[in-house]
Amino acid sequence: MLTKKQRELLLFINDRIKESGVSPSFDEMKEALDLASKSGIHRLITALEERGFLRRLAHRARALEVLKLPESAVPQPAGRAPFRPSVITGAAADAGRKVAAAVRSSMIPVMGRIAAGTSIEAIEHETHKVAAPDDDFDPDTHFALEVSGESMINAGILDGDTVILKRTETAQSGDIVVALINEETATLKRFRKKGGSIALEAANPAFGTQIFGPDRVRIQGKLVALVRKYH
Repeated sequence: MLTKKQRELLLFINDRIKESGVSPSFDEMKEALDLASKSGIHRLITALEERGFLRRLAHRARALEVLKLPESAVPQPAGRAPFRPSVITGAAADAGRKVAAAVRSSMIPVMGRIAAGTSIEAIEHETHKVAAPDDDFDPDTHFALEVSGESMINAGILDGDTVILKRTETAQSGDIVVALINEETATLKRFRKKGGSIALEAANPAFGTQIFGPDRVRIQGKLVALVRKYH
């Protein structure tokens, strides 16, 4: 059984996705539930995940999928199965998948820009595609980002390059990762474990190391290749 706040948040997220196609920001959720801080929203979302009502999409920032609603919130005709949102299907989707299959072995989706410097807005959606180095890069498990900034230049990552990442939520110390901070901003940094904390290290002495508690950082992908822009 959900608490009142959990139920309110779930219905708010579901309504916003139905209206606009995207989940609300943490600030919008905080205001809608009249909470003092976004940490309360984090706890509510975690509780809804644990109960199977929500799922976070690991490769997209601030993206939530409603898996189910409380049965009391969705009237059901007699004999009708409970509400279960699902991925869009049908003839149009099938046709799109068939077309995409012809190029999927060589094209990776570019999901926007990533900061190699001061954190910028988190990744939102696909903007275009980039050719993969070889057929081992599956677009179902890999994505790409355009680099903005110079904090990783000593790792050979320059402003304007495109990095290709493997989707993962885990990393080893020393990996270069896309890290989502406080579910709001994303950055490209080297991942280090520092005791009970996480360090996001720049590869440029002009930029400092950022230290966070483990609950404030979520790994979205690990660097596996780079496409060099002509400089």
